[in-house]
Amino acid sequence: MASVKRTSRDIRTANRYEVLRQIIAESPTSRQELAAATGLSLATVATLVGELLDLRLITEVGFEDSAGGRPRGLVAVNTTGGALIGVDIAETYVRVELFDLALNVLARADENMRPGESRPEQVVAHVAAAVGSVVTQAGVEGARVLGVGVSVPGQVDREGGVSEYAPNWDWHDVPLLDLLAEHIAYPLHLDNPLRACAVAELWFGAARGRGDAVVVNLGTGVGAGLVLGGGLHRGVSNSAGEWGHTTLVLDGRLCHCGNHGCVETYVGAPGIMLHLRELAPRSTLLHPEDQTATIDALARGVAAGDPIALKVVRDTARYLGAGIADLVNLLNPEVVVLSSWVAATLGEPLLAEVREAVARHSLRRPLDAAEIVLSPIPTDPVCLGAATFALEGALSSFSQRPTRRGTPARSRTASAS
Repeated sequence: MASVKRTSRDIRTANRYEVLRQIIAESPTSRQELAAATGLSLATVATLVGELLDLRLITEVGFEDSAGGRPRGLVAVNTTGGALIGVDIAETYVRVELFDLALNVLARADENMRPGESRPEQVVAHVAAAVGSVVTQAGVEGARVLGVGVSVPGQVDREGGVSEYAPNWDWHDVPLLDLLAEHIAYPLHLDNPLRACAVAELWFGAARGRGDAVVVNLGTGVGAGLVLGGGLHRGVSNSAGEWGHTTLVLDGRLCHCGNHGCVETYVGAPGIMLHLRELAPRSTLLHPEDQTATIDALARGVAAGDPIALKVVRDTARYLGAGIADLVNLLNPEVVVLSSWVAATLGEPLLAEVREAVARHSLRRPLDAAEIVLSPIPTDPVCLGAATFALEGALSSFSQRPTRRGTPARSRTASAS
């Protein structure tokens, strides 16, 4: 794939996005503080702040005293200046959250997906229902919804709005945004949960202020969102982070992707359930048709000292630690974040075992530089990250059509992350 040359408009959009991101993180803040935090000149920041004020995304909120100089004007997010929607399409559920511009959750809706209920039209119906629900709950006027960020597992063509390959559903080249646009009138922006979790951690979580971070997404599927050099790393075809489909065990378990021994088959929720079934096929911890119930039962079992639960979690952590050690050795990150619902449910007991396993397999120097932590984000990190993609897309759209801000339109442009 040929590299894309960044235009002055692209750079300006990226700078505007970075300034807004900093305002969201540090409201209220001054133009001087924004210049120091972003590395942009004060004149550039002043211009970008002016544009964001014109767009009503931020507002002036008074002054603060400065040492020996004129009082500094403060700006903050205009929380009523628009709404953003984040959509987390997972293998077993659809979750949708509606945010104000400070990325506070105003409404949430969940739709469960039963096994086999994964045809594109079924998934789209769940998303459309949940989006309608959050807009109604929040009482938001349609014109105020600046965009909808949609996360779908697997490999995506974000510019074309296509789910190119979702191995757990055997999706190939599904025009997901076109299908969603038949039911949802707001601007739509597509990516996958690896990127969404990484951006959420970069903005609000354990990767904030870190130059290099790995966000390990542990759910039904498994992958690694990458933050390198302070920004989201996508790779040349938006496929970076497919660590879940690297080989952990030669000639191991068959994976949905067609290979054997992938990381995902040992540390994703179905792999954990398979290990439990192999150890204790009659265990009351096992709920054969319900991943969430099984992982919940394992967490309770660990807390109660159940030997089977303890062994399953310990063995899972051994596999996970060996895989994470590869990431630590390869990427030398400052922090590795365990994210998504399996990590959140198994929590500290999993984290402790993973830390021990990583220490056994990593080289000393990169290991000493890396923290391994659970995600501190209290809400769904995928929805939060997806909402930031909608915000990014809205800023890009404003750059191209500054006089038609309320016009629903699909983003087909590469965005600044």
